[in-house]
Amino acid sequence: QVQLLESGGGLVQAGDSLRLSCVASGRTFNSNTMGWFRQAPGKVREFVAGISWDGARTEYVDSVKGRFTISRDNAINTVYLQMNSLRPEDTAVYYCAAGLGDVSYYSRSYDYWGQGTQVTVSS
Repeated sequence: QVQLLESGGGLVQAGDSLRLSCVASGRTFNSNTMGWFRQAPGKVREFVAGISWDGARTEYVDSVKGRFTISRDNAINTVYLQMNSLRPEDTAVYYCAAGLGDVSYYSRSYDYWGQGTQVTVSS
């Protein structure tokens, strides 16, 4: 069992930066693939970024490549999403997710989810 708790969301202006954190509890964190997803009002939840258990592989949705960076620190059971050059279209609830398979763009590949943290980017 893995429990996930996100933090770091907030209201920022376009062009600003935020860093989201997700702290995991449970002994299997170091073997979990981790992902960040987001869901805007009226839209389906979409993959944002993912990272393999050892950090060797990362994947990003095209719309955030070059602006967002996912990383993890297994010593403190934490995964991060550094978000730079934020745009109004990045406004969404951001969710942290954990899974046992490879990095995947599909939400069904992840078994555990956090409650989400709101990110709002004003123009």
